[in-house]
Amino acid sequence: MSPEIHLAQQPEADELLGRSPLAALVGMLLDQQVPMEWAFSGPYTIATRMGRDDLDAHEIAAQDPEAFAALLSTKPAVHRYPGSMAQRIQQLCRFLVDTYGGDAEAVWRDAATGAELLARLEALPGFGEQKARIFLALLGKRYGVRPKGWREAAGPYGEAHCYRSAADITGPESLAKVRAHKQEMKAAAKAAKAAGTAPARGTAQASESATGAPPAGTVPSGKRTRAAAKPRETDGN
Repeated sequence: MSPEIHLAQQPEADELLGRSPLAALVGMLLDQQVPMEWAFSGPYTIATRMGRDDLDAHEIAAQDPEAFAALLSTKPAVHRYPGSMAQRIQQLCRFLVDTYGGDAEAVWRDAATGAELLARLEALPGFGEQKARIFLALLGKRYGVRPKGWREAAGPYGEAHCYRSAADITGPESLAKVRAHKQEMKAAAKAAKAAGTAPARGTAQASESATGAPPAGTVPSGKRTRAAAKPRETDGN
């Protein structure tokens, strides 16, 4: 039975995330500089435009890069930076094909420890340390993937009864709490910078990815256009 997921806040998109390991990975990859719901609805949009009911790593890896970028750029765009993210998705899928035979779930299926799983996630194209820790926490909290030491490996994102990231989203109420927490972290980081002190690790990492709150300049829903700039490397922000 697939887990109940509420990351996209859309029934069809969340249903796909619940049953498709590759969709979950692609959603996490897209969760950068756009609202969380926009990012995690991306896998469903891609699958629908490809005429499929799921994503296939082999098929995506073999797509013509320009055609795949165009697919993501079609309005409404899959991401604020559809061209760059199309490249990243294909890089991820090629890595999965070469390393795991295209089986996304193999990334975590037989991981013996949280540390091993974290290392595997950090090895994925587009997954920095923070994004890997958030996804590890998401696997443990929402998908029941809990190798020994998974909470420790996920760091603060693995803590129980907290509202830090996508791993803690169970519905609109928890989404609002995660957004409020991130706003507090942003404010603390800004205050620390103004005072000339370095904020604690993670407090400055408060942009949208895995939080749901769009950063300044994000194209709002209904006005998504293809941007020429590339997304910043934010390690899961």
